[in-house]
Amino acid sequence: MIHIDDALNAQLTFVKTPERSAEKDTAEIESLVKTVLDDVRKDGDAAVAKYASKFDGSDLEAFEVSAKDREAALAQLDSQTRADTEFAIDNVRRFAQAQMDTILPLEVELHPGIHLGHRVIPIERVGCYVPGGRFPLLSAPIMSLVPAKVAGCDEVIACLPPNAHPAMIAGCHLSGADRIFRIGGAQAIAAMAFGTQTVPSVDKVVGPGNAFVNEAKRQVFGPVGIDQLAGPSEIFIVADETANPVMLAADLLAQAEHDVRTRVGLITTDAALAQATLKEVEAQLTHLSTAAVAAPAWRDYGSIVVCETEEAMIAYSDIIAAEHLQVHTRDSKATGQKLRHYGSLFIGENASVVYSDKCCGTNHTLPTMGAGRYTGGLWVGSFVKICTHQWLEDRGVETVALPAGRQAATEEMEGHRRAAMFRLQGAKVFEG
Repeated sequence: MIHIDDALNAQLTFVKTPERSAEKDTAEIESLVKTVLDDVRKDGDAAVAKYASKFDGSDLEAFEVSAKDREAALAQLDSQTRADTEFAIDNVRRFAQAQMDTILPLEVELHPGIHLGHRVIPIERVGCYVPGGRFPLLSAPIMSLVPAKVAGCDEVIACLPPNAHPAMIAGCHLSGADRIFRIGGAQAIAAMAFGTQTVPSVDKVVGPGNAFVNEAKRQVFGPVGIDQLAGPSEIFIVADETANPVMLAADLLAQAEHDVRTRVGLITTDAALAQATLKEVEAQLTHLSTAAVAAPAWRDYGSIVVCETEEAMIAYSDIIAAEHLQVHTRDSKATGQKLRHYGSLFIGENASVVYSDKCCGTNHTLPTMGAGRYTGGLWVGSFVKICTHQWLEDRGVETVALPAGRQAATEEMEGHRRAAMFRLQGAKVFEG
């Protein structure tokens, strides 16, 4: 829950406030997911089949997508959709590779004879959950599978709901999935985390999903890594009097159509812009084909706040720490430099969230519900480990053994003291 101090709150005027909170009681979901996880851990494929039938109405005899079925899904793609998918894959791959090139191994001689360093080690096997979604989200497999392949993971597994659009299977194939399984929901997370007779256990699970997928990831975390716990999607826009209310409304509704629980908001220094955007959103909803989803999202979770100063606008935005944060100001680059907390930043009116969602190259799997205050989104670095190492020459031992031994003695850890001093004194360390 966000906290706004009194000084900042005095500078804010809420033109529209959310009617509901995106935070809700998850006790029922938590209990149901625990049952699913326990059953899959115990019964493997049989439990997966039971829950696939119960939740997805699926009676598939084989969970894994065969090479033949992959080719069939690929053949169903029309040429333009395939070209667009490959365009997105290429952009995401190139950006992930550029990021990977910045993650370098390290070797440093901190003192004479004391050699420290780290290696960049790909995670061996990762599982990517690909949501079926309200619509066939063709970019979803790209955002998790492609960076994992760029990172050099040995095996990349994809799970998607059994009723997912065939284009999603084609997307997984084109994105480089080594194996694809028609398993959705919490049972997919359980299968990847624990392994079944068919699905191998993975070292890390990534990818967005619904509340059940999210809760399953939370519960398996520990022995299995996860990327993040993602809530409903979000877009906020910081804007001044130079912004275009028609464009702002279009961008807010583009995100609102994702889900009825999407959080959308405008943070502005201009009261006239706030009112104009409010009217424009209502007007555009009258002829938006996805208004059945976007309108409840706007009604229940939409907000518009007017800030007295740019400083207050920046401060309030940083409290929200939005998943997607657009900047529409007179000098958007300068404003962007002042912002600190967000999932991904979209600088200037040309930088629509839609471009990142679909194909421009940055990853669209981003932190929500304020998590942007401590983490960024999914990226190629999510699929590697930075592991340190050290080796010492004799002269290095002479430098560190005495301080380490003295510290161990102060802490009354005799075993530590002996291990530290043995390298200098040999068996004498055991005398007296």
